[in-house]
Amino acid sequence: MTETMKQSQSSTNLPSIFQSLGLLILRLGVGGYMLFGHGLYKAEMLQAEEIKFGDPIGVGMETSLYLAIFGEAVCAGLIMAGLLTRLASIPFLSTMAVAAFVVHGADPWLMQAAGGGASKEPAMLYFIPALTLLFTGPGMFSIDHLFFGRKKKQEMK
Repeated sequence: MTETMKQSQSSTNLPSIFQSLGLLILRLGVGGYMLFGHGLYKAEMLQAEEIKFGDPIGVGMETSLYLAIFGEAVCAGLIMAGLLTRLASIPFLSTMAVAAFVVHGADPWLMQAAGGGASKEPAMLYFIPALTLLFTGPGMFSIDHLFFGRKKKQEMK
């Protein structure tokens, strides 16, 4: 390996730390707000005598609720931890896509256009960061990196 290549590798450590810190903040913010703001609320719905939940994709109210809980609570928790992040982002993304394009399909894109009412905007504000995490992965401050990061480094050598 040439001296220039060695210098270039050592100079990329600081930016990768900052990128990973940014990804950690993104994971904790998006995953945490979804888990505690939406996912656990839906999980509490399971305790009701009768489940009353929308059936936007035609699989039944109970199944729809379980799918929403999986995407908004289980997968949000995995994203926060950085565990199976890319895999967990897929159901999370799917749940937000259903919310934006099926549940709110007839609603305007922006809340402002809806006069503060229903819109696609909240679901898209979760969809976009989840899509980002699908492509970037969780960064080095994650359980994924702890388990799988070293293996990738050894393969690259």
